Amino acid sequence: LGKLVGRFYDESGAPTEALRQAEAVIEEALKFKAESEQRKQQFPPCNSEWSSAKGSRFWCSRQSGGVNRDWAGVPRKLYQPGSRGSHCVCVRTTGPPWGQPASAQHRDRGDLDNPHLEEYDGCHPLAQQCVLTG
Repeated sequence: LGKLVGRFYDESGAPTEALRQAEAVIEEALKFKAESEQRKQQFPPCNSEWSSAKGSRFWCSRQSGGVNRDWAGVPRKLYQPGSRGSHCVCVRTTGPPWGQPASAQHRDRGDLDNPHLEEYDGCHPLAQQCVLTG
């Protein structure tokens, strides 16, 4: 009573390889989602706007990207391994790098030295706002 023989369970009610593969895919997706959320906390998306008259403007605030925090940060291009192109994120400029304890070993530059980040050409490195024309 209650047995459903098919793709996910065999005649004796034991899981099939298809079920194990499906569970592995679900677990991988949950892991990816958790990593994405952590990345959003570390590098919240910038606020942005575009107009034909003024061009693009990117800026950081304490709530940009829907992430409330006690720092505003500065706009940077974030390149993620395996992705083409970049997107604008806000980067902490002081304290230890993300996930590291305070110590004399870091340069008190927050995440500015992360190798996946790039400054916007024509913008001051510590400006909370960047305007790109053209």
